[in-house]
Amino acid sequence: MRADDSSLIILMADDDEDDCLLAKKALEQSDLTAQLRFVKDGEELMAYLNKQGSCEHNDNFPKPDIILLDLNMPKMNGLEALKAIKSHSALCSIPVIILTTSRADHDICNSYAFGASSFITKPASFKGLVETMDIIKKYWFEVVELPKKHAV
Repeated sequence: MRADDSSLIILMADDDEDDCLLAKKALEQSDLTAQLRFVKDGEELMAYLNKQGSCEHNDNFPKPDIILLDLNMPKMNGLEALKAIKSHSALCSIPVIILTTSRADHDICNSYAFGASSFITKPASFKGLVETMDIIKKYWFEVVELPKKHAV
């Protein structure tokens, strides 16, 4: 793990406020002090990543280390957002973890085909979500080498 994981940024795109709150609590239980930021749909995600609209000229929207992406969102769904992220040269290196309620084979196949780094079905229990966040923490922030934010 990096010496100061409070500088790590996880951006979660999910329109369900309860899921976002549970993810925040689960992440806290996993002892990862990364900043967890939220957007509620794919359009807001892309505005954040591209520093457009209310995110333009604002340092409060730093490039995330990883993105947790729900598939079922209004305006622009998760697959559309994933395609947009992976087709953008400055964003394509950000790992995108699909975190959704879907178990549908076509969602899994399409997610990987469009460049998802992982596909995780949201656990039904809070305990399961804490375990999932702990696994994400261990794998993505202790095992994997992430690209530096200033690269590309």
